[in-house]
Amino acid sequence: MIDLATARETFEDSADLTVGIEEEFALVDPDTLLLVPQFEALRDAGATDPVLADSIAGELISSEIEIRSGAGADVEDARARQADARRRLFALAAAQGIALGATGTHPLSDYREQHIIDTDHYHRVEDGLKYVAWRNNTFSVHVHVGVRGADRAVRVCDRLRPVLPLLLAISANSPYIDGRDSGLHSGRSQTFTKSFPRCGIPDVFGTWDAWADYVGLLVRTESIVEFTQLWWSVRPHHSFGTVEVRICDAQTTGTEADALAALIVACVRRAAAEVDAGETPPDLPGRLIEENMWRAIRYGLDGRLLDLQAPVIEEFDAAEALDRLNAWAGSDVVLPSRNGAQRQRALIEAGATPAEVYAACVRETQATYVEETADEPA
Repeated sequence: MIDLATARETFEDSADLTVGIEEEFALVDPDTLLLVPQFEALRDAGATDPVLADSIAGELISSEIEIRSGAGADVEDARARQADARRRLFALAAAQGIALGATGTHPLSDYREQHIIDTDHYHRVEDGLKYVAWRNNTFSVHVHVGVRGADRAVRVCDRLRPVLPLLLAISANSPYIDGRDSGLHSGRSQTFTKSFPRCGIPDVFGTWDAWADYVGLLVRTESIVEFTQLWWSVRPHHSFGTVEVRICDAQTTGTEADALAALIVACVRRAAAEVDAGETPPDLPGRLIEENMWRAIRYGLDGRLLDLQAPVIEEFDAAEALDRLNAWAGSDVVLPSRNGAQRQRALIEAGATPAEVYAACVRETQATYVEETADEPA
């Protein structure tokens, strides 16, 4: 049931720059590193934990788990909440004999062997999408940022459209698809964003009424029954009153995920400021933004992107994407000199097998959360 009037009221009552972080992890066997269908077991085991009971969520397949910060007053509060939830999740998984992986795709497991989570919602997704749902063996980071005002939230989404490929290039972390090097930097984006309907770069809507008309059309024509079936890479979230940015691959380390969250919040803040001042640049056609999306998918930070805001569109090194976003958003986010895809590609070029590359990623992921736990006061 989609109640557009209530959704509009949610945005009118929303608080600016509240933040929620959602991270998806692969559930893997520590010895084989293959995916294991243990979501329900972990969810049930975490039900008595006062934090995990509200933080654990499913995400289509039972070999995947999502951990959510809940609504933080600001990005620092959200990151602190998320760090606490992650620590508890990693401890719970270890107690259950499960390892957690954090890359955009799982390099080893066959998607045909995955199990859909047994809920009405996910059976509805499976029934509607079939192969597209079965094929979605992917993992990502989503960041919610509170934006007060329904029209304003829609315009912020519009403004963020050309920013999305830069965020993807920065976060690319999935060179493998189906056990082989795909030649891409974000195989997740190719198998999810280019496969699911109503996904990727959205159209320009301009106003809440235009957005509501579109959603209403989809409901009336029985195209969707839930607004979450609009899988755009940025969307107004009806239940939370947030702008949700969904473009980024899962990050191998908590430090990278935290930095990405801060960068996304800064971008939303800047977009909202431009909307408020009436200083947004002209909306760009999707075909231009999609060109940058492809470049980000294929080459990540090793390639070149198009400067779509320049008077004459020109290329620039994708490695400049973080500096450019920091300059635009007024932020000072720091990330490793090489992102996840680049680190994996270095191992690939050195002759490592997919299993060896993924094992290194799982070790790196585990080490960052062990460090977080060690830093926790006794």
